Amino acid sequence: MKRKKILLVDDDMTNSLLLKRFIEAEGYEVAYAPNGSAGLEAYRESAPDLILLDINMPGINGFELARIIRQNDRKVIIFFLTDRTDKVDRLYGFSLKGNDYIPKPFYPEELMAKINERFESELISQDVEHRLGATVFCPSLSTLQYGEETHSLSVRQSEILAILAVNVGKLVERDAILEAVWGDASYANSMALNVQITYIRKMLADPALTIVSVKKKGYILQVKA
Repeated sequence: MKRKKILLVDDDMTNSLLLKRFIEAEGYEVAYAPNGSAGLEAYRESAPDLILLDINMPGINGFELARIIRQNDRKVIIFFLTDRTDKVDRLYGFSLKGNDYIPKPFYPEELMAKINERFESELISQDVEHRLGATVFCPSLSTLQYGEETHSLSVRQSEILAILAVNVGKLVERDAILEAVWGDASYANSMALNVQITYIRKMLADPALTIVSVKKKGYILQVKA
């Protein structure tokens, strides 16, 4: 099997090179860039499967780099690695379609667990297709197709909808979604979930599909016959 490519962009060279060796020891191919400009160049050259992205960097910072990348690439996985843990920063990171927001300092083993889980989830959902009313939802492509209309979802939105799609008509608890998609049920992640549900609802063009909110409990994906 082809090795997954990871791009690490962080201006802390000493710790980054240690982390790079740690990830490589787990069997991944890792490229390193010491700033945002070099990171953008490395992204274009290496076409990574996942990007580990610091935020506070000179020149092009991590948020700006993520914004540039997301203009044309909705598939690459982006993990923000940062000491900026304020709610506003976390929500902004997720609004840029970041897939995870990992505060520094962190244990390398914890990061590896998140990376491995993300790639394993992709393999599991690779060939799954959900037919919801007249809509076709393809998690592996992160697309919703309804008639002639096709919407592209972020990876995180696709993960949320996939959880609801395998539980059609059933209540899915908020904490279950938060744990599965973000890794914890913190307040900031809960607010981010609200935002993502709003985005998903806007893309459900099929009038037969509805995401119902159950106050303080969770969500139900309903499909009218």
